[in-house]
Amino acid sequence: MMITATKVHFCHQVWTLESQIQFLSQTEQYCDVVVAETPFHPVSHIWPDHPADKGILSAIGVDYEVIDCLVGAVEVATGVLYVAESIPVKRDTEGWVFVVVHRIAKDAKLTAKQSVTLQVDKQYQQSLSRGHSAGHIASLALNKVLALAYWRKDADRKDGLGHYDFNSYAQEQSFVSPNRCFDNYRLGKTLRKRGLNTAQVLEEIADIETKVNQQLQDWLSVPSDVKMRLEGPYLTSSRYWHCHLGGVDVVMPCGGTHISSTKAFSRVNVVLRAIDGSYIEMHTDVIQ
Repeated sequence: MMITATKVHFCHQVWTLESQIQFLSQTEQYCDVVVAETPFHPVSHIWPDHPADKGILSAIGVDYEVIDCLVGAVEVATGVLYVAESIPVKRDTEGWVFVVVHRIAKDAKLTAKQSVTLQVDKQYQQSLSRGHSAGHIASLALNKVLALAYWRKDADRKDGLGHYDFNSYAQEQSFVSPNRCFDNYRLGKTLRKRGLNTAQVLEEIADIETKVNQQLQDWLSVPSDVKMRLEGPYLTSSRYWHCHLGGVDVVMPCGGTHISSTKAFSRVNVVLRAIDGSYIEMHTDVIQ
């Protein structure tokens, strides 16, 4: 059976879907299942900021817990599946197809070409979606506050609102969890050369936090739809997050799952912490 790239539906508010098994890989620890299309969001092996969805794969009246959901790549010539960190090529490499791998318990009674039902844990996915969208909005608020008083020269990189993109320049780590987002920013020598007054940022971190939260309150007082624009149906197709903030339609590339409206939370609260004089942590919490 020829394996095709997985069509994904996690940007469409789809939580249950029937599909056909394309590939099975049994090991002593687990069974990896690749289907033609899926509502499950896999964790990225390149930037694992958004956790894998949870849920159930069902076939002939038997439910199998999806214990992990990962990115895979199949070499067309050999039919060999590589999973997560073992993937040796970049996306869209000729001769390879990228797939979503649903990992379930070993010895599952499944066969290729079999029809299965995939059901995502909706509540869990939506909690991650709230955390991820809140993290994007918080990063834009932080960019805006810093752009008003903390850059001494023009920065080449701007965000969707036209502000110096501190988030893009300084972010070293980001992690989404239910109704939360954590970001870690490095205030290194390169950032200072680009024009950020890092010493002032550290000294005034409490005031910056207050202003970021005020900006979030102002933006979220006017509800906005959140939309995902897709350039294709496949896992590797580019996806873009859209949200209307302060009269501007902000666009940001993103491969995660998201809410459909900022009405999904009543408030977003940010805590900023200076760490060792070289890092800033931003903890973003959603209040429903």
